[in-house]
Amino acid sequence: MKIPSWRRAVIKVGSALIAPDGKGCSSKYLLAIARFIIECRERGQEVVLVSSGSVAAGRHHFNIDQKPIPVIVKKAMAAVGQNHIMESWSRFFDFPCAQVLMTHDDLRDRERYVSVRNTINALLEHGILPIANENDALATDDLKVGDNDNLAAMVATVVDADAYFICSDINGVYDKDPNKNKDAKLLPLIEEIDESIYALAGGSASAVGTGGMRTKIEAAEKATTHGIDTYIVNGRKGATFETLLRNENPGTLLRAKENPLSNKKHWLRHTLVAQGELLIDAAAVENIRAKGSSLLSSDIVDIQGNFDRGDAVLVRSAEGTETIAKGICRYSAHELLHIKGQTGSEIAETYGYSPISEVIHRDDLMMMEKS
Repeated sequence: MKIPSWRRAVIKVGSALIAPDGKGCSSKYLLAIARFIIECRERGQEVVLVSSGSVAAGRHHFNIDQKPIPVIVKKAMAAVGQNHIMESWSRFFDFPCAQVLMTHDDLRDRERYVSVRNTINALLEHGILPIANENDALATDDLKVGDNDNLAAMVATVVDADAYFICSDINGVYDKDPNKNKDAKLLPLIEEIDESIYALAGGSASAVGTGGMRTKIEAAEKATTHGIDTYIVNGRKGATFETLLRNENPGTLLRAKENPLSNKKHWLRHTLVAQGELLIDAAAVENIRAKGSSLLSSDIVDIQGNFDRGDAVLVRSAEGTETIAKGICRYSAHELLHIKGQTGSEIAETYGYSPISEVIHRDDLMMMEKS
């Protein structure tokens, strides 16, 4: 099966490939991946590498038997391991590499999101290989993406990649669990990611990684809705990369959507985390869906959660049974408690000032699929 041509790709390499025995970085599987990256660059294709494994790479420096390992110790392991990862990759290349560390907070803040985008683009323009990872040494739970499958998908959307390769220790997506069923068949092509595809996803088989098949499917959904062809391939097999260089598919291709979301709409849907909810009346639901209207203060029936100006919120029907949209709110929850259900003129009469009646502008409103 021939694969679509691409000009820019994100390649995600998992912990099971970086540190397969959990005792530091190993070149066992990385050499074939490095050769693939070199060949792609020689063909004029741009590559961004997202490399997991900082905790696994630094773990052997710590004499600790406690299980589970304390979070603060994991952060220390990551701080040591990240340096090892950069050293391990750099020795394969005769061109410069750059470390790009980020947290979820860097991606959900629009200004920092654009800054990440500009930095990576500048590196690519100067022939430097960006090597990205989550900043595990500093990130707290509420700032973490949590797994590098999804982080790499976010990076792929940030840099407008047209291909995303998830290199793991599995061949791809199967029609049933291959560890339990000898007759399991590899699915070479998935046109649509739906619940039946998620139902095929199991847990993580890797002792050192945090991502199982479900996180790979979630990551693929993020990427494909942005128009990025996504591949789940076995990074333990050198033949995988020889096959890719022949423009053939060695694993599972999850096909990109024909009508992808814009960069900002994708950011709204897949990167921003909702901090609260706005419940709106039936007329407002119809106006937003049929006319693409902005959400007004007079549309709001109730408010749930505690959020600030600029936070993302879900927009739901007044009954609370249906999610209509997600958007960036111009008011805090406290402010909306005073002006909900009122028009601009009514607010001016009551409070003596005329606020912006658009609580969420239509440009900042991402429609969700109708349930």
